Amino acid sequence: MPNTHTIEKTQIAINTSIAEPPMYKVIYVNDDVTSFDFVITSLIEIFDYDVDGAADIAERVHDVGQCVVAILPYELAEQKTIEVLTLARLHGYPLVVKVDLHT
Repeated sequence: MPNTHTIEKTQIAINTSIAEPPMYKVIYVNDDVTSFDFVITSLIEIFDYDVDGAADIAERVHDVGQCVVAILPYELAEQKTIEVLTLARLHGYPLVVKVDLHT
């Protein structure tokens, strides 16, 4: 009986493309307690808005009831949300900030 060996070679396809991470919306929700000035200050300090841009967003939050303040990768959206909520609670404000998938 002849000595036969079968050698199998497995080829692995390597995918080198990198997909963009999904983006998430950071949304401020209006309430009757959080001050207009605090919303403006948080937008300037946490999201790097200028005074006029922060005031425009704060007005939209007040008029519409909520407003997207940033669109970021999840980890950054979550971190900024935690920073804003920590600052709000430190000042006694019940500000609600949501993170939602940007579609």
